[in-house]
Amino acid sequence: MIKKLLFIATASVLLPSCDKTSPEMDFMPDMYESTSYKAQKEDANSKDGAAARVPPEGTVPRGFQPYHYGVNETDRAGKELRNPLLSTHANMGRGQKIFNIYCIVCHGLKGTGEGFVVPPFPRPPSLLTEKIRNWPDGSIFHVITRGQNIMPSYAVQIQPDDRWAVILYVRALQRAGNATAEDMKELEKQSK
Repeated sequence: MIKKLLFIATASVLLPSCDKTSPEMDFMPDMYESTSYKAQKEDANSKDGAAARVPPEGTVPRGFQPYHYGVNETDRAGKELRNPLLSTHANMGRGQKIFNIYCIVCHGLKGTGEGFVVPPFPRPPSLLTEKIRNWPDGSIFHVITRGQNIMPSYAVQIQPDDRWAVILYVRALQRAGNATAEDMKELEKQSK
């Protein structure tokens, strides 16, 4: 009992009063009242005088996927990159949707190079040619990512997974435009 009373007496003396007549103690106020700088302004406390900080070397932003192939490394990309997507109905549909948004204006509905903007601009190569059909998926991914000749890079507009889905759809266009006897047999099996 005496211990209990001693504890209550000590606690009432040590704890601040609840009447709010005295200001509360701020513990480390710099944590929530930090100095802020406007973008592109100067900061006298930094080494280079700039308010904007350079990220530490070797850091990568969240969600960013570095691409380690230069503009003229189509062959290397073709050898090293593999399509991670399976040829499913959903992936094919996604590829068709993205193709119809970004690629159809130049390459046309069937990928033959008869797009809507062809008369004033040079005709792009047909995606159904033997040359493009023989390209590995990684080479096509590289061209979409980095661009080629007058085709610009679509790395900003088309996310990596969507680029791979477009390649699946392009492969379907190639098979449809260059059907073989084996393709026809497969089609007959699927229709039964």
